[in-house]
Amino acid sequence: MRLLFTLISFLFISFNSIGQGGIIQGKVKNPVNNEPVPFANIIILDSEIGTVSDENGNYILEDIKPGLYNVRASFVGFKSKTVFEVQVSRAKPVQLDFELEEEAADLNEVVVSSEFSRSDETPLSVRRLNANEIERYPGGNRDISRVIQSLPGVASTASFRNDIIIRGGAPNENKFYIDEIEVPVINHFATQGSSGGPVGILNVNLIQNVEVITGGFPANRMNSLSSFFEFQLKEGRRDKMATQLTVGASELTISNEGPLGEKTTYLVSARRSYLQGLFRLLGLPFLPTFNDFQFKTTTKFNDKTELNLIGVGAIDQFALNFDVPNEETLEEREERLFRLDNLPISSQWNYATGAKLKRFRENGFWTFILSRNMLNNQAYKYFNNDESDEGNLLFDYTSQESENKFRAENSIFGKGYSLKYGVNYEFARYLINNFDRGTLAQDGGVININNKAFFNSYGVFISGTKTFQDERLLLSGGVRMDGSDFGATAQNPLNQISPRLSISYQFKPNFYWTANAGIYYQKPPYTALGFRNNEGELINQLNDIRFIRSSQFITGIERVIPEKNRRFTIEAFYKHYNNYPTSIRNGIALANLGADFGVIGNEPVASNSEGRAYGIEFLAQQRLFNDFYGIAAVTLVRSEFTNPNTEGFIPSSWDNRFIVTMTAGKRFGKNWELGGRWRFLGGAPYTPFDIEASTLRSNWDLRGGGILDFNSINGVRLKSFHQLDLRIDKKYFFEKWNLNWYFDIQNAYNFKAQQPDDLIPSRDAEGNIRVDPNDTSRYQIRSAMNTAGTVLPTIGVIIEF
Repeated sequence: MRLLFTLISFLFISFNSIGQGGIIQGKVKNPVNNEPVPFANIIILDSEIGTVSDENGNYILEDIKPGLYNVRASFVGFKSKTVFEVQVSRAKPVQLDFELEEEAADLNEVVVSSEFSRSDETPLSVRRLNANEIERYPGGNRDISRVIQSLPGVASTASFRNDIIIRGGAPNENKFYIDEIEVPVINHFATQGSSGGPVGILNVNLIQNVEVITGGFPANRMNSLSSFFEFQLKEGRRDKMATQLTVGASELTISNEGPLGEKTTYLVSARRSYLQGLFRLLGLPFLPTFNDFQFKTTTKFNDKTELNLIGVGAIDQFALNFDVPNEETLEEREERLFRLDNLPISSQWNYATGAKLKRFRENGFWTFILSRNMLNNQAYKYFNNDESDEGNLLFDYTSQESENKFRAENSIFGKGYSLKYGVNYEFARYLINNFDRGTLAQDGGVININNKAFFNSYGVFISGTKTFQDERLLLSGGVRMDGSDFGATAQNPLNQISPRLSISYQFKPNFYWTANAGIYYQKPPYTALGFRNNEGELINQLNDIRFIRSSQFITGIERVIPEKNRRFTIEAFYKHYNNYPTSIRNGIALANLGADFGVIGNEPVASNSEGRAYGIEFLAQQRLFNDFYGIAAVTLVRSEFTNPNTEGFIPSSWDNRFIVTMTAGKRFGKNWELGGRWRFLGGAPYTPFDIEASTLRSNWDLRGGGILDFNSINGVRLKSFHQLDLRIDKKYFFEKWNLNWYFDIQNAYNFKAQQPDDLIPSRDAEGNIRVDPNDTSRYQIRSAMNTAGTVLPTIGVIIEF
């Protein structure tokens, strides 16, 4: 840390470096057939710098002053495309390729712009972020999951977790793809059966852009009800090797890229955290350590055949902090011991790897994808953390989820229309080894399971788009069918027919009305599909567990002002859920359970709950223009579910009611940049404790904590939460290397967000829980206020060479 601060202080001195300007170079091509687009115009907006691509589609822009630019490519008969916030330096040329789509209309009255993310297949509810936006998002700390929390309709939590809650849907209703290959886990210490975790896995150094689709899902995407995240990784440098080193307050990251021959390029990164030191300094009861890695190779056998290989993985370790503070009150001691008694010791590792082969032809391409992913989750807990006696073992849980997937798609493009069809197959294995002395069992019985389950899933889809009235009217739609052998109903694909239809009409240039209606399906978590009783029976399969069904309708308007890089949208949405899993033990829908560390769905369930989420979103976005950028979003949302032991719909755990996010930044002279983000969320509901049941010694000794009052599910609501994050960046550009330091402050005004109260046992001097003198069958238990949030400053240095 002393060395880091010395380096930062040294960098405040102004550096002057004399040398030639920067370079932007790349290729312009047609994404349909991968053929070059010769004689295309490439210009840097708001400058006089421009050029034309040669007969092979290659171009080069030279003698550019280091800085951040918006670059546009255009050609007659093609839709123009702008790449925002391209960082230029002297150290190495920028590799920037353009894919220009052909216009369907022959007339010039209609202006169709791709300045913002719009496609024929998903004309609404799509947001895009590029690498530079992700890297310098205030409060994001180069973590893509935290950056996504600033987008409209995305609720965040006051804690340090990265749960992504979109339009009132649960965190496990999101799916993630990297270069079209599904990656189930993108966070360290993920909650099995859900998602989230304190830190993201993906290294932003490798990301080119990310698209978030929150409605109107394309038919070739399956098994999600709230969103799809499409991460596109950069292609490795084709000219020479380049390296980036990032040193932050909690981690060290190194990434490298370059050519592996004339036809192959590579990207690779590795990261090591030292969060244990930071968390120990903050006095937190847990000490996490994580490692992660990523790689990508691209091989272009010829102009028509391309192969991508990707891999991403993580290793997570979790230890308890038994340090005793120098000064500690009696209440602080009781709260510290309570948390140590309830936190399990856990470890986790996961990986995903896959291959994508793309074969082009004149009017389209075939895509073949083969992938494998695996998650290993372990956790154990001893009474009073005493591991010397096996009789103190409360639970010992190990489970693995592994999937092998194949997908084939054929994309066909014509004048004013497109057609896509494909098939997919998946073979999954779920292993569980679970000993539980009754902490999860409603009747206090012992759970002892050691078994495996195997599942086969399959699907088919077809979709298409068609433009009318010289591209003013766009119709897109499709249908898919999915089946799986995890249940009697689910194994017949005809029971999961999933149609969808979108319409987009351009009233005048860059002013659209859009609408979508569709039915979507998602598998329940493997923790529910693979749950067995002590006799080894797949209980939930016997209960005919089903795909979760969601019927959705979205409509909205969009206004784009391309000359100022500005966009405004308003969207209304409605989602209705059927067949949602409900816990048989406590009679509540899994949607009404939080997503903290642990396991969601490892219990008997029945597919008999309903739900609904509806609301309206407002968005104003300013891409980089006159050195200013910003995005503001307001979402009004309701999320409600039924439970067998309650009447009608009640608020779900994701019912924040209103979500406000505002992010803005300004670039100043000499490569200084200042950014800020402010979030305001309505308080989420939660289920209070049953005090009478919780204080019973028999219950507390079994569970080590309180028992929720399931007759008052989500009957109490937290106070609203708000937070301000700030960030300062300073960049230096030299002949052969670049340097960037940043100072990021999360929760700048130290807001203490209310969390559900804890039940804390009173203890004597030896740490034993006190018995109630008026009723010896009970412990002395008190309710303690629980808050989350602290000022968290981060200093980091990024070196590129």
